[in-house]
Amino acid sequence: MVLTLEPALDSIRVIRRTVLASGSPASGGNNFVIKKIFSHSLITNSVPSRSVASAAFIITLAGLASRLLGLLRDRFLASTFGAGSVLDAYYAAFRVPDLIYNLLIMGALSAAFIPVFTALLSQDSEKEAWKLANGIINIALAVIFGLSAILAVFAPWLMKIITPGFDQERMAMVVTFTRIMFLSPLLLGLSGIFGGILTSYKKFIVYSLAPIFYNLGIIFGVLVLCRWFGPVGLAWGVVFGALMHMLVQLPAVYHSGFNFNFNLKAAVKNYHVRKVFGLMFPRMMGIAVSQINLLVITIFASLLAAGSLAIFNFAQNLQSVPLGLFGISFSIAVFPVLSALSAKNERSQFVAVFSETFRQIIFFVIPLSIAFLLLRAQIVRVVLGAGKFDWQDTILTFQCLEIFSFSLFAQSLIPLLARSFYALHDTKTPFYIALSSEAVNILLVLSLIGRMQLLGLAVAFSVSSIFQMFLLLFILRSRFDSLDDSRIIAATFKISFASLAAGVAIQLAKSSLVRFKLVDMETFMGVFTQLSAALVLGMITFIIFSYILKIEEFFNFKNSLSKRLFKTKQVIAEDTSDVSGI
Repeated sequence: MVLTLEPALDSIRVIRRTVLASGSPASGGNNFVIKKIFSHSLITNSVPSRSVASAAFIITLAGLASRLLGLLRDRFLASTFGAGSVLDAYYAAFRVPDLIYNLLIMGALSAAFIPVFTALLSQDSEKEAWKLANGIINIALAVIFGLSAILAVFAPWLMKIITPGFDQERMAMVVTFTRIMFLSPLLLGLSGIFGGILTSYKKFIVYSLAPIFYNLGIIFGVLVLCRWFGPVGLAWGVVFGALMHMLVQLPAVYHSGFNFNFNLKAAVKNYHVRKVFGLMFPRMMGIAVSQINLLVITIFASLLAAGSLAIFNFAQNLQSVPLGLFGISFSIAVFPVLSALSAKNERSQFVAVFSETFRQIIFFVIPLSIAFLLLRAQIVRVVLGAGKFDWQDTILTFQCLEIFSFSLFAQSLIPLLARSFYALHDTKTPFYIALSSEAVNILLVLSLIGRMQLLGLAVAFSVSSIFQMFLLLFILRSRFDSLDDSRIIAATFKISFASLAAGVAIQLAKSSLVRFKLVDMETFMGVFTQLSAALVLGMITFIIFSYILKIEEFFNFKNSLSKRLFKTKQVIAEDTSDVSGI
């Protein structure tokens, strides 16, 4: 729906309004918390936005551009190679390099680096904060380089374990791709730490631009490098994208005050560095569980027909657009605020911010889940249906997308729920929950893949995601007297009802265009017209029911959008240079 055009990182503005709202039970009708958080030295020590709402608007335009580029990237991949051996090898080659990056960098950033770095800034210990950043970078470079070099040597044996079903041609291809892609964790590792620094300083714009350049690098690999070097150009495109991902953030990091100093001995002895590694270990275990999930998918998909792994990834990438725009982006934006509130033991404000963000996510994700479910075939044909991507590939992809649609709400809420635990300095609980959900996933894969083939993988993934989300929510709820339960339940009910009404409108529009032969479904324009018309009617219906049901999140969205439309010049003039940090 058109609702996807609303900035996902508008959660920052929402958080600010939530805490300031005089009628909110959590706020107590005063500006004390907002003064402490948004006027804190954490913000004023750098050059972030002085208008959080307008910053969020610009930020998420970049996020939307990145997601659209991701779809364009997939279209080029699908049309150039189809769902076959080359893309199976390409997606399988990500597994081990991604494992290194996610364990060592995402584990440190998500669970430990940002809270510790933010705490040092909030205590006016900026010098110590930069020593921490230097120490983490020193150790990350040494460990990632060593691991990548060793694993590159043993890649042929390693990939036989990960892709046991690949024939000789695909095995040779995946080994070559993997060895080249081992360069990417080194570049993305540096970029990930840079992103953590920029997030802590609330310089979200440069941080949000990095994925755009990453996708541009991969697209360059598909369109240019593959013409020069053949399929191996795909792997070099990933490395080029990783390099661009890092370089685009580098000036903003140095502008914030960072100066690199290589001193591995000092890094190991640094108290705050040791604290980060102490906190990140349980988070690493949690990420290891999710990586096991990807490895399980890769192993079993390699045993299925050629193209199965590519199809699974295409379907996941399609549903990741709303997941990234709303679930992940909202959780990234709110994490520093939750961490600051937790550090100050402001539990009522913590709940208010969590509740508002939770409700904003479901406001966008539930209607989009309905739209994806009803328009799955049209979406796949419009985005991927070109060149070598044939009708059989299309059918399998939209069948996977259909299954993913049922768990999209859970996948979108998991990042927020997990980061809520991290903000409370609890990294163990999400790990144990992830471990249990992965056990559910593996059991379901083993029981379903024989009967359902590729679709069994999709069902197992969706069911385990829903299980993980509800378990996280249940245990987080036990830590508080309330998570603003009544407002969350009421909002979920209203949004679901409005979404179902929108779904009826989508189905009517879709079937009517075909019944009265108003579009030619054999052409791209016919399918695109049907998709667009159904989405527009669904959006209008959702808006009408949101108005009738007085859905609070809708009016928040409408008011913020109206302000932006009528104050465009002020927004751009005020914020563009400040937020960028360049």
